[in-house]
Amino acid sequence: MTPTDAKHKIEELSKLIEQHNYNYYVLDKPTISDYDFDQLLEELIALEKQFPEFLSENSPSQRVGGQITKNFQSVKHQYAMLSLSNSYNQEDLLDFDRRVKEGLGMASGLREPQSPLAMNLFSEEIDYVCELKFDGLSISLIYEDGQLKQAITRGDGVQGDDVTTNAKTIKSIPLKLKGTYPTKFEIRGEVFMPRPVFDAINKEREEIGDALMANPRNAASGSMKMQDSAQVAKRKLDCFLYYVLGDGLPHQSHFDNMHAAKSWGFKISEDAKLCSGINEVIDFINYWDKKRFDLPYDIDGIVIKVNNYNQQQNLGFTAKSPRWAIAYKFKAEQVSTELLSIAYQVGRTGAITPVANLQPVALGGTTVKRASLHNADIIEKLDVRVGDFVFVEKGGEIIPKIIGVDLTKRKTNTEPTHYITHCPECNTELKRDEGEANHYCPNENECPPQVIGKMEHFVSRKAMNIDSLGGETLVQLYNAGLVKNIADLYDLTKEQLLPLERMAEKSANNLIEGLEASKQVPFERVLYAIGIRHVGETTAKKIAKKVKSLDVLIHSTKEELLAIDEVGEIIAISIADFFANQKNKDIILRLKQAGLQFELSEEQQQGGSDKLKDLTFVISGVFAKHSREQYKEMIELHGGKNSGSISKKTSYVLAGDNMGPEKLKKAESLGIKLINEDEFLEMLG
Repeated sequence: MTPTDAKHKIEELSKLIEQHNYNYYVLDKPTISDYDFDQLLEELIALEKQFPEFLSENSPSQRVGGQITKNFQSVKHQYAMLSLSNSYNQEDLLDFDRRVKEGLGMASGLREPQSPLAMNLFSEEIDYVCELKFDGLSISLIYEDGQLKQAITRGDGVQGDDVTTNAKTIKSIPLKLKGTYPTKFEIRGEVFMPRPVFDAINKEREEIGDALMANPRNAASGSMKMQDSAQVAKRKLDCFLYYVLGDGLPHQSHFDNMHAAKSWGFKISEDAKLCSGINEVIDFINYWDKKRFDLPYDIDGIVIKVNNYNQQQNLGFTAKSPRWAIAYKFKAEQVSTELLSIAYQVGRTGAITPVANLQPVALGGTTVKRASLHNADIIEKLDVRVGDFVFVEKGGEIIPKIIGVDLTKRKTNTEPTHYITHCPECNTELKRDEGEANHYCPNENECPPQVIGKMEHFVSRKAMNIDSLGGETLVQLYNAGLVKNIADLYDLTKEQLLPLERMAEKSANNLIEGLEASKQVPFERVLYAIGIRHVGETTAKKIAKKVKSLDVLIHSTKEELLAIDEVGEIIAISIADFFANQKNKDIILRLKQAGLQFELSEEQQQGGSDKLKDLTFVISGVFAKHSREQYKEMIELHGGKNSGSISKKTSYVLAGDNMGPEKLKKAESLGIKLINEDEFLEMLG
């Protein structure tokens, strides 16, 4: 290929890929399969490597990340990013409406009030735009000649950090614009982490024993300041845009300009509304106060803006905020109750979690008795003490958390909380690695909760799937001295089990048979089951497919590990540390001798097939011929994808007996085809 041909092909591929990104991430209407999209992207990357002189800084290939930013440069905003005044009730909103009308000289008599609260002194109404107040990280994007030039965080409002490299990984932020747009302008919005992404990341972190992220807002903010843009890309951040600034804008109203911005390729919320008068604004707020919980992302209020630009200009600004806009903040349900004690829990990886035991109190429709205190830094920051009355609210409307102390009720005899220095279970001195939020107990092979936790993880459904070995049975076996690690499980005999309480002959047989059956569990699940810190289910699958056997993994260099998708510096170090521990090596050797699968099967080695390529399946119900996990493995082995929820992108629902009624209803409403296990197996031949 000549350089001229390469240049044209790169431009053609870039334009095509960006259009597909727009269809998928902005319009939510994909017109190409994931496989075909990946093929286009790989072709572009290969051409750019061959002809680097044609690599654009805004090429779609830059969205996958890979660049390292050691320091984020501070940049002064051309237009200050002021904060908004807050309102919390209807009186505040009516007062805002009055100030706007007075500022515009619109006082002209009385109108008939609908209620005492809704009294309004003016007959003429203002057009307001109401927008959802997204709970994330404010960002300013600067475009020149239709191309993204710079992305800057809000910072202190006067200057922020240049996060352009990380912003390019967010696929709803266009790198090149469409249609007709101003030569140079700035557009502002909110980077956020969708709730399903946040929940999936926390589920993975819980499975591998990492500390959970507090909420989607902090997760989004922290992600945008990560040094490795490839890791940012994996966080699947999103971005709504809501405000355009600059010369030569096409319209003289905010609402119309946001519609124009949508035509340029920006993701603009469909839920924004043009309201005539403050009463329509109040109706909008009342509607979303209830409906906000149905959204796949967090909002904490509504932003109200005067629509007309001339009116905005006439109203002007105070030193801190525009006079033509205000934020209405939803009330987070919050209660005060007494902190009775602080307990310290030890997870299976040794992570210590402080938990507040509370005087039971009603919150969000449930009775709350416990709340997370996260780590030592949070306890010190809040100065939480036993005997204090603390304020509790539901973080993300789900997890109870302590957000402060009612110092007016503090007793004179309370003592500052001193974080424990030794493990509450085995008395080993705790450690805290640099950059880690949590303390942990390093006695991983002797500390009872860690040993039992590792065994519970090992036998869990997504790991070895040994149904007959529940948590109570494992505790019983441990206390009886029959098992001290996961390898001991495979030395158990029926004769050892029968004397145990509630262990009849049938139960003992089921347990032994379950252990025997687990020897057929494939390598990637065994790798997940052995409990290497930071190696979750997805990461284990990718490692297994790359290395193909445990022996190869054990002898892999750090550089070879880092070349595996999903494996970063922390995971690579964790794998190396795990296999450097002689006790772990001994356990692995015994598991090998017991007959567990420590390499991919011959069929997996050959890569399965592509019979299910480009198809996405949701599995629901109970099956007779194979387990749900086995069906998931078949789907992946033959090129398909598994999903936990039904959407327009679902190809088939593999439906067993007792399928969930909500999933059935969703599938029928979207016209998704349901197939039974016989039809699925027929697809595989």
